[in-house]
Amino acid sequence: MTTVSLGLRSGSYGSLQQQIQNGVLPIQTTPPVSARKPSKMFKERERLFRWIYKFAGRKKVGMLFLCVVSAAIFVWVLYVGKGEETQEGDRIERIRLNDSLPLNYPESSPTYGEQSNDKNISSFQRTGTIELPPPPDPESLPTYAEQGNDKVIVSSLGRNGSIALPPPPPAYFTGYILPPGNPCESFTLPPPPADKKRTGPRPCPVCYLPVEEAIALMPNAPSFSPVIKNLTYIHEENLTRSEFGGSDFGGYPSLKHRNDSYDIRESMSVHCGFVRGIKPGRQTGFDIDDPDLIEMEQCDGVVVASAIFGAYDLIQQPKNISEAAKKNVCFFMFVDEETEAFLRNSNELNSSKRIGLWKIAVVHNLPYTDPRRNGKVPKLLLHRLFPNARYSLWIDGKLELVVDPYQILERFLWRKNVSFAISRHYRRFDVFQEAEANKAAGKYDNASIDFQVEFYVREGLIPYSQAKLPITSDVPEGCVIVREHIPISNLFTCLWFHEVDRFTSRDQISFSTVRDKIMSKTNWSINMFLDCERRNFVVQGYHRDVLEHWAPPPPLVNAVHPPPPIIDETPNKTSTEILTGSSIRTPIRKIPVKRQKDRRSSSKRHRKVAAGSKDAS
Repeated sequence: MTTVSLGLRSGSYGSLQQQIQNGVLPIQTTPPVSARKPSKMFKERERLFRWIYKFAGRKKVGMLFLCVVSAAIFVWVLYVGKGEETQEGDRIERIRLNDSLPLNYPESSPTYGEQSNDKNISSFQRTGTIELPPPPDPESLPTYAEQGNDKVIVSSLGRNGSIALPPPPPAYFTGYILPPGNPCESFTLPPPPADKKRTGPRPCPVCYLPVEEAIALMPNAPSFSPVIKNLTYIHEENLTRSEFGGSDFGGYPSLKHRNDSYDIRESMSVHCGFVRGIKPGRQTGFDIDDPDLIEMEQCDGVVVASAIFGAYDLIQQPKNISEAAKKNVCFFMFVDEETEAFLRNSNELNSSKRIGLWKIAVVHNLPYTDPRRNGKVPKLLLHRLFPNARYSLWIDGKLELVVDPYQILERFLWRKNVSFAISRHYRRFDVFQEAEANKAAGKYDNASIDFQVEFYVREGLIPYSQAKLPITSDVPEGCVIVREHIPISNLFTCLWFHEVDRFTSRDQISFSTVRDKIMSKTNWSINMFLDCERRNFVVQGYHRDVLEHWAPPPPLVNAVHPPPPIIDETPNKTSTEILTGSSIRTPIRKIPVKRQKDRRSSSKRHRKVAAGSKDAS
């Protein structure tokens, strides 16, 4: 009989094949245990059992042991079950954390390279946690791990690879309420003065907080931007003219693109000036010197800006400015080369390029021939010239700022919890009335104004009425703009600028159209405050040509007065002799003193005397 090898290795008890051939299967038994003396603990247990048997029967002892064993098993189940549940929960939480935060570390890191979704971590502990290799020095790791447009702040990485995230700060500024008893809480405007002779615009009182309190209330987080979160700007080097409107500076967006820009989405790309060149202010048609651009990029807080083109106005110095504002607020005045030459000739501008608080930024290669249209670039596109600024206050060149910027921001933005504030016109509320007033004053070509208004009417523009409340006006007084630089307000000024670029430079006509289109798609609102409140913090002056025309004449030096008139006392001279004589003065007539009589009779006598004198002459 042949045997077939099973291919099993031989163990310490011999070959399995040999044992089968011998007909005996090995039985593994435990080795004999040598007898030992009972331990001391065993003796004590035996005494305990004897004591129990002495005072209780066998049944009672059995029940006692059963209760003890049951209690021990119950405690053991609770302890072990709780531990397994905790470990399972930790494992699930760690797996969820690692699934929800796929951190992409830089490729230069030797430990945490880029991980794809197809790769899994090879080792798991019995607890279910992911075991990562020890991290490198935390200082060498980046603080932000970018995931698309979102940023996850990684505060610390432990030795075991766990991620510790700090509590997130408030995402948006939600406003505040002044404490009870604050004078500005119950402040109301007083009634207008009863002087009927003064009917024009005038300032009214405004309740400002002290500068220190206003600075303390400055928001730490930006305001909420409804719908739109990411706004980018179109760059075009090769421009193609559209059906109408546009310029080389603002581009030539078609009407289809214009309509699409009013479809508010989370991410948008729109025309917003500076369509050519490297960046705003450099080779774009509104060029600024590099040192000024660097200083503008460093402004990361509040900006107060103004502009004078064509030497049209005189620079007005701000007043009542706090030391904190002088130190932290950027004051920029944009001028063209003509205005710069005027300032240098008047010895106002020196090598430091500063006039008082104003930093003078000279603009080269202006995009338009109209100085007023050039002024709309810094007025509406400050967020592009100051990319890191949070807030801005625009004032026209003829205005004088007389209130601290922090107080203005607190009063018209932060306290109202809005991101855009502008005063309404003191007299006109309707776009159609504003257009007719511009035509009557010759502010722009009448045909262009009519074309713009008719275009807006086809889009749905109607006269203002109380049905638009709480909107109080369709016409702003655009010489002052207070705003926060967030995506929704940046989008509004971009679209507003392109209406100015496409149609007329009269921005009051296009304001309500852009505002209403955006408000129809979002819950964004604008604070249109009273014009008398605007006149409280800015003093309106006159243009330079008016001031020079009103300047008093220079005093006369060594003036020669004419000789006194010669009175000819020769009597009985006829009128012909008087006219042909040496003296051309008429004889002095003695006017009798009139007694106070009836006014009607005196007026009749006066008319008769006047008629007689005309006949005599």
